[in-house]
Amino acid sequence: MDSGLRNYLIVTAGYWSFTITDGAIRMLVVLYFHQLGYSPFEVAMLFLFYEFFGVVTNLIGGWLGARIGLNLTMHIGMGLQVIALLMLTVPDAWLTVFYVMVAQALSGIAKDLNKMSAKASVKALVGEGAESTLFKYVAVLTGSKNALKGAGFFIGAALLEWIGFRDTLYVLAAVLFVVLVITALLLPTGVGKMKSKPKFTQVFSARPAINWLSAARFFLFGARDVWFVVGLPVYLYSVLNWSFTQVGSFLALWVIGYGMVQAASPKLVRRSHGGKGPDGATARHWAVLLALLPAGIAIAITRDWNTEWVLVGGLVVFAVVFAINSAVHSYLILAYADFDKVAMNVGFYYMANAGGRLAGTVLSGWVYQAYGLEGCLWWSAAFVVAAALLSLKLPSPAVKPAYR
Repeated sequence: MDSGLRNYLIVTAGYWSFTITDGAIRMLVVLYFHQLGYSPFEVAMLFLFYEFFGVVTNLIGGWLGARIGLNLTMHIGMGLQVIALLMLTVPDAWLTVFYVMVAQALSGIAKDLNKMSAKASVKALVGEGAESTLFKYVAVLTGSKNALKGAGFFIGAALLEWIGFRDTLYVLAAVLFVVLVITALLLPTGVGKMKSKPKFTQVFSARPAINWLSAARFFLFGARDVWFVVGLPVYLYSVLNWSFTQVGSFLALWVIGYGMVQAASPKLVRRSHGGKGPDGATARHWAVLLALLPAGIAIAITRDWNTEWVLVGGLVVFAVVFAINSAVHSYLILAYADFDKVAMNVGFYYMANAGGRLAGTVLSGWVYQAYGLEGCLWWSAAFVVAAALLSLKLPSPAVKPAYR
């Protein structure tokens, strides 16, 4: 097997394992602390440090990866996640809002170190001049990651019901630690490491395309999380009276389907754009289509249509369109990135991604508590419109993909 493909598969396997724990811990925290009596806004605040330190980590992580190698930053992320999982195994009396926020801060740092490292490694492992392979590899990596995050939602919710909160955390920490050891032994050192030591100021991109794409990414992911993180699971549990396992299973299936569409997006984009690869116009078109969906769901709920059917059907369509939006963005950042600065360019971009998640998470709890799920949906539509407007500045990649 080609060494580049072998290393890509190892990176992907490590990313998959981490992602399952990330999805599981998210569902565990939302459901368990809601059960303990936390309000929707308090549950959202538990993720405040998770998202905030994700912003900081992406800013610093790309620079760090360029200095010490992406494989090392990936393994640091895995180690921090093990610590974060074990921190939550303490007695309930210790689980104050601030303590859980600190544990989630470590988890946020871990998640974004791992994600930045895995995605930036793809370009380093594929090499220059292979844009068709790059789009395919990054779509498969991102799509499969999201499918497994959905599996993590199910695993977290099901284990919470079957073996309890703390035993679930012990199982997740043990499995991830084993994966950390295995991937550390198998991966080469120095992937993505720059020959010269980059200055921290080089993290901020001088390329307008990367800056505009990063701004659009902020609003794109804020649009998802403003209703998906807190509002939707709490609504399903407390208003529609779904069980923990039903909530976890539904959200798991949604994210798995979303990931499958994301992995298949290269074929979908080719068919819908005459065989051409993604460019700025592609991002704009799909963003406009996405904006119609949360607005339509909100109108249907307001008019007292069958809420369960509206949410399930609307979420299916939202998953498809959002997945294609995300995959196009994930390709464009790697296409726009300088080959020798890929870690820093990707880190800067995912800093904006984390910022959008931070804004969406906080708003999800506050807007749901103040205006209900319909309010969250209208905020989502407004965020997607902002992403579409920012995408007006996106050019075609310098080198267009050559699909075969």
